[in-house]
Amino acid sequence: MSTEHCLVLCTCPDAETAEKLATALVAERLATCAGIVPGLTSIYPWEGKIETAQEHLLLIKTETASFEALEASIREKHPYELPEIIAVPILHGSTAYLEWISKWLHPKT
Repeated sequence: MSTEHCLVLCTCPDAETAEKLATALVAERLATCAGIVPGLTSIYPWEGKIETAQEHLLLIKTETASFEALEASIREKHPYELPEIIAVPILHGSTAYLEWISKWLHPKT
C-alpha cells in the first residue's frame, strides 16, 4: 500500500494550456507524468450563474510531499482565477510504476 503517491486533477481551458502546464510540471520535476484527457464538459456555479465549459483534464502523477510546490506552480501558470487542484491518494499501484514516479522526482546525483 502506498499513500506517499497521489494523483492530482486539474482542468484547463484548452489543449495548449494543458500541454504547457503538463510539460512545465514534468520539467520542474514536480510530476512524473501528466495525462491529458480532452473533451471534458464541466458544469459549475460561478459568480451567481451556472456555467458550462469545454475543458481538458490533467491527470498528474506525483508524490504527496511534492503537492505544495506543484500547487504553487499550477497557480502561478494557470489562466483561471480559481483552478481546480485536487489531490487523490494512490492507495495501491504497480510497485514498478510507483518507483518510476519517485525516481524522476528524486534523481540520484
